Amino acid sequence: MKPRVAVLISGGGSNMVKLLDSMAADHPAEPVLVLANSADAGGLAKAKARGVQSDFVDHKPYGADREAFEDALIAKLDNAKADVICLAGFMRVLTPHFIDRYEGRMLNIHPSLLPKYKGLHTHARAITAGDTEAGCTVHEVTAKLDDGPILLQARVPIRLDDTPDTLAARVLKQEHRIYPQALRQFIRKL
Repeated sequence: MKPRVAVLISGGGSNMVKLLDSMAADHPAEPVLVLANSADAGGLAKAKARGVQSDFVDHKPYGADREAFEDALIAKLDNAKADVICLAGFMRVLTPHFIDRYEGRMLNIHPSLLPKYKGLHTHARAITAGDTEAGCTVHEVTAKLDDGPILLQARVPIRLDDTPDTLAARVLKQEHRIYPQALRQFIRKL
């Protein structure tokens, strides 16, 4: 039986779409759930259109009780019998309560060449620092933010006329390319 993959999103889900589409072919895993932290996440409709179960747990009613929010996520992931979790633009910081449960089975895509520029505003930070290249990283998720073992990276040159938005657009193309590739490699090693 193929490993079952759940994808967590917060927005439009462009990386989620690439992951789902890659699993439609001869992939060693199958998508079983797309889960968002808001009913308004545009990626939910894209998942449904691809025949993948989609659901959400709105984080707002939980306020500062992050573990209660994570327990609601866990219930849906367990119900879907997810073996592997892919974070694809999931804009909530997860606590060790959640991460420890899926240790060694959770991936993330980050828009920088880790270990540089953990967290937000990665493209602006790279431009401000005078870097000549930026990129993206697929890594395993650990309790430290954007700090797990690196699985795959892609590099993008920073142009003199780049803005954070133009750089982000070029990096996103590489994210779409390497995340499905990294997932395939990760699944084969399970």
